[in-house]
Amino acid sequence: MKKTLIASAIAAATISGTALAQESNLPTVYGNIQYAITHDNLDGGSSSIDHRDNGSTIGFAHDHEIVPGITGFLKIELEGIGANNKADSSGIDSLDEAYIGVRGDNFGQIWIGSDDSTYETAIDTIANFYEAADLSIGGSYSTGEGDLVQYMSPSFGGLTLGAAVQVNGDSTEGGKSYPYQLAAIYAVDSLELAFAMDSNDGTTEYSSDDLASDNENTYGLRATYAADSLSLTGEFQTRKDDGDTYGVMGVYTLGANQFALSYEMFSADADNSDKNTVTLQALHNLSDHMYVYVEGYLGGGDDNVWNYKDENGNIIESSDERSVAAVGAVYYF
Repeated sequence: MKKTLIASAIAAATISGTALAQESNLPTVYGNIQYAITHDNLDGGSSSIDHRDNGSTIGFAHDHEIVPGITGFLKIELEGIGANNKADSSGIDSLDEAYIGVRGDNFGQIWIGSDDSTYETAIDTIANFYEAADLSIGGSYSTGEGDLVQYMSPSFGGLTLGAAVQVNGDSTEGGKSYPYQLAAIYAVDSLELAFAMDSNDGTTEYSSDDLASDNENTYGLRATYAADSLSLTGEFQTRKDDGDTYGVMGVYTLGANQFALSYEMFSADADNSDKNTVTLQALHNLSDHMYVYVEGYLGGGDDNVWNYKDENGNIIESSDERSVAAVGAVYYF
């Protein structure tokens, strides 16, 4: 689950609480509880029903003026609450985001720590849009979300430039490595265009089960057109000797409701096989702090398989067609 909607909602809530927090110099506290019930079915195989915590988090954010025009900031977000089952929960046991940085009116911002990477933010939006995201495909890029130093420029007539480097020291398997990412995003009126690359020079496998074993670069393009209640997105990502990922998505809002439909496909270079997913979402905002949703995923492919894994990541069954239905609710503050 990678919650574009809830991330935006939390950002809005954080901004709304900034004035009070600054007056007392206390951090802004935010959080959410996320539940989902999913039905997972393999064609010709087994099916299962799962009630799960879908990524509940609690976070803290703070910023302050260092000198006029320059602001220091931090954010830390914790997850792993396991809110659906007290007996199996060990409390907050993992980190989602943690970083510190500075931003200025004239130079943009630079931050260091664990956060969504520059490439992921610029390009891989469809796979990160949905709530359950069980069969979302995403691109083949391997630079992870930790040990990052990232920079984002101010806008130059609608053009924003971004860069990131991951600092892997001697303790990392394979020795020193410095994988990096570059991005350019241009926004004009209702259109946003993005180009980015990932050097894939590290040892971290991050995005998919189909990553190339070498460090060939990943290149990605994205175009998003947003007008009134309709948003359309197209993506293309490629990595030599690994494969190409394509995606298209439409999102339509109607009052308190949101409807989304997307198609993603990964085409492998090695055997010319492909894997694809069609996703449909209907979401309703009950209030400013709570929403419910229904999502359906249909995964197929040509000479490729969808795997069903146990909690330890071991493959139990495989099939050329897999479907997932999810019903969920989120409360955030």
